[in-house]
Amino acid sequence: MHFDLLATSGKARAGLLHTDHGDIPTPIFMPVGTVGSVKAVHQRELTDDIDAKIILGNTYHLYLRPGTPSLKAAGGLHRFMGWQRPILTDSGGFQVFSLAENRKLSEEGCTFKSHIDGSRHVFTPEKVVDLQREIGSDIMMAFDECPPGESPYDYAKKSMALTHRWMDRCMKRYHETQPLYGHQQALFPIVQGCKYADLRRQSAEHAASHNAIGYAIGGLAVGEPTEVMYQMIEVVNAILPTDKPRYLMGVGTPANILEAIERGVDMFDCVMPTRNGRNGMLFTWEGTINIKNKKWEHCFDAIDPTSHALADRCYTLAYLHHLIKSEELLGLQIASIHNLTFYLELVRTAREHIIQGDYAEWKSKVVDKLSVRR
Repeated sequence: MHFDLLATSGKARAGLLHTDHGDIPTPIFMPVGTVGSVKAVHQRELTDDIDAKIILGNTYHLYLRPGTPSLKAAGGLHRFMGWQRPILTDSGGFQVFSLAENRKLSEEGCTFKSHIDGSRHVFTPEKVVDLQREIGSDIMMAFDECPPGESPYDYAKKSMALTHRWMDRCMKRYHETQPLYGHQQALFPIVQGCKYADLRRQSAEHAASHNAIGYAIGGLAVGEPTEVMYQMIEVVNAILPTDKPRYLMGVGTPANILEAIERGVDMFDCVMPTRNGRNGMLFTWEGTINIKNKKWEHCFDAIDPTSHALADRCYTLAYLHHLIKSEELLGLQIASIHNLTFYLELVRTAREHIIQGDYAEWKSKVVDKLSVRR
């Protein structure tokens, strides 16, 4: 697995991440398939209609259900879910700290109770690497603690130091073990440090010292102001290697993504396209639409006339309004496919302008439109 940096436009980058399950053009958006399924979207639609190059799964959720013994018996998550393109797995750290009840942190790891049945479990850095080996993702994440965005400095510093010690143990375990299913796996360290520039610098330097295949930036878009998020991205990317991919975890809106690309980020994931779609919010090149509003009841225009999405060619705003108001499952499917297609079009178009060398000019023309409420 390796990364080729092909073009730059300012700090924005166009590259190609080579994996055994296929090449990933960057910048890239990864649909979230938490439990081995992108909600309301069939795998065929992910490949044929949306053309997702990589999807994301989650170690915490897959560990609890169906369980890694089932995944291992199936030959890994790719075979289990019938997906032949790359997969990235989050370490589960964010879910342990946000979903699990009665969690208890220690130097060894984290003890937590399942949000499903209350059963007690322990995640250590070593176990998280082992679980991701059993899942068989192409890109694995190191185990980390994700502190709240408004954490005080002393807590953020203590949390970062623990994340670094866990990172070291994850990397050690990664180098001690081998993939189980015949394809290469990479392990990305995660940069933490909350909203504090000096901590972010320390964390980026510590992560970079591992000479990993790629790096993740965690702990942003968790309550801090948007401008602070952008500042922290700039701080971190000034230190992370320029010849390795950079993954901004859990971000975000279309405007967030374009701003982060301008600051040198290569990879993104977020539940927003599917979650917001299921709740009636559609992303378009002219802004966001609340399809539940009565104004769309008799609008027989395409969802987004400028889009090449299958859903936009086949269905009107009036029809989707009817489906969502009627709580028809097809409405959730159409909205999810539309939003994911838009997000993938967004990063593909960004990539084209990076290669052309006019990314900043293009971004400045479109970013304000993306935030308009139609």
